Amino acid sequence: MRLRNIPGAKESLQQHPSIIIPNPSENKGNWKAVFGNDNPIHVEVGTGKGQFLIGMSKLHPNVNFIGIEKYDSVLVRALEQAKEEERPNLKFLNEDVEDILTFFEKAEIERIFINFTDPWPKNRHEKRRLTYKGFLDMYKQILVKNGEIHFKTDNQGLFEYSLESFSGYGMTLHHVSLDLHRSGMEGNVMTEYEQKFSRKGMRIYRCEAKFRA
Repeated sequence: MRLRNIPGAKESLQQHPSIIIPNPSENKGNWKAVFGNDNPIHVEVGTGKGQFLIGMSKLHPNVNFIGIEKYDSVLVRALEQAKEEERPNLKFLNEDVEDILTFFEKAEIERIFINFTDPWPKNRHEKRRLTYKGFLDMYKQILVKNGEIHFKTDNQGLFEYSLESFSGYGMTLHHVSLDLHRSGMEGNVMTEYEQKFSRKGMRIYRCEAKFRA
C-alpha cells in the first residue's frame, strides 16, 4: 500500500516534544521518570494513526503507553488525536522498531502489542515480519520476566506463521482466537484497520504469547 505523503508532517511532530519524544535513546532505562510515575509501560510497535493506543490509554489510566511509528505522515494523524485527548500516560516515538534496543533498557517494558502489521508474504522477506525470531530476540530483552506479546491481524497466513514462530521460540500461547469479534472477549480496543475489516465481515485473529523465564 502506498503511503500518502503529508507536507510538513515531520515539522508538526517536532513541535510537540511532550507527545512525540525526540531522541528516545536518551531516555533508555529512564522512561518511568519521563511519565513521572512507576506505572507499568506497554509498547505498540507500528502504532499507525494511534486509535488503539489512545483507546487503551483511556481504558487503562494506570498504565503508560508508548507507540512506535516510523512514517511521519502516519504518525502525524496520531498526534492530531493525542492533542485533543491530552492523555498524560501516552507518548509516541517517530522511529523504526528495528532500533528498539536503543530506546529501552533490559526488562523495562511489561507488554508489547503488535497489531495488523505488514504480513510480508514472500519468503525472502521473512526477516521483516515483526513476529520473526530476530524481532522476538529484541522483544525478550526489553520485556520483564514472563513479559507478553499481544498480537492481532486479519491475515490468516501471518497468524499461522506467528503462532509457529512464538511456539518455536519456546513461548507459551494464551487466548488464541480465530474469530476475535465472536469470541466474547471484553475490553477489546480496535485499531483503524480492525474497524475497517470487521465492518466487511472479515475475521480478526488474536493471541497472547508469553516468554518463559
